Amino acid sequence: MIFDFEPGDRVVNPSRKDWGIGQVQSIIKDKVTVNFENVGKIVINSNNVELEKIGDG
Repeated sequence: MIFDFEPGDRVVNPSRKDWGIGQVQSIIKDKVTVNFENVGKIVINSNNVELEKIGDG
């Protein structure tokens, strides 16, 4: 899967909004590590979970 995330991007998991806003830490192939404000670091398989990027403003 190709997506336009970079480390530092802010994202949410639409199916788990209770996790809060997350910041992308790293991307290795289809694994995205995100540090969420309410649950800490989670490794997400981008083939199974679609993250939404939060805009800059």
